[in-house]
This record gives sequence, C-alpha cells and structure tokens, in this order.
Amino acid sequence: QVRLVESGGGLVQAGGSLRLSCITSGLTFGDYAMGWFRQAPGKEREGVLCITWNGGSSTYYTDSVKGRFTISRDNAKKTLYLQMHSLKSEDTAMYYCAAQGLGNCPPTVRYEDNIWGQGTQVTVSS
Repeated sequence: QVRLVESGGGLVQAGGSLRLSCITSGLTFGDYAMGWFRQAPGKEREGVLCITWNGGSSTYYTDSVKGRFTISRDNAKKTLYLQMHSLKSEDTAMYYCAAQGLGNCPPTVRYEDNIWGQGTQVTVSS
C-alpha cells in the first residue's frame, strides 16, 4: 500500500518559517520525481515545486515562492521536505506532496497520474 503522509503544518505569523515533511512508504521513493502542491480556500490546486528523483535539480511552478521556498529530499529516509521562509498570508493553504512519476520533473505542472498525500494545513496570520 502506497502512503504519503505530510506533517509540519500549523499556524505561523507573517514573516515566519515552517518546514513541511512528507514521509512515504510502499513506493520506490528514489525513483520518483516528487512535488509540493497547495490549495487555498476557494481556489484551484496549484503546483509549487518539484524535485528530480536524485535531488539534482528542482523546478518552480509558482513564481511567488521563488527565493522563499526550497524543496529537498532524503532518499535514504524516503522523505520529502519543503522549507518555507518569509511566509505571507497568501501562502495560507493546504499543502500536499505528490509522487510525480519516474525520473525528472514535468516541465509544466501536472496533476494527473500523481500519487497524493492527504495534506497538511499551513495558516499564515498577518
């Protein structure tokens, strides 16, 4: 059974930081490109960042997080991370991790055929 379990969300003041984690099981984690997505209330889900299977490169799908968010992975621990700094109220959303297929990141955000976690809520107070 494949499972992706996010954690690390919470309530933080604007300008603060959080680190999200996504622990996986049941899949060959090191073979997959992995991504973070988010969905704010009343809005569609959007791609945030993706990292290649070996952590060699990452792809930003959302310009607003450049310079503030970084993605990383530990293949030995089968865990994906999202480090978020300088958080803004507009970052408030449910954050999801996803396995995005084998190898490299899709050049444009893709929602189909991903394996999803259940999400962790991030709330930024202004």
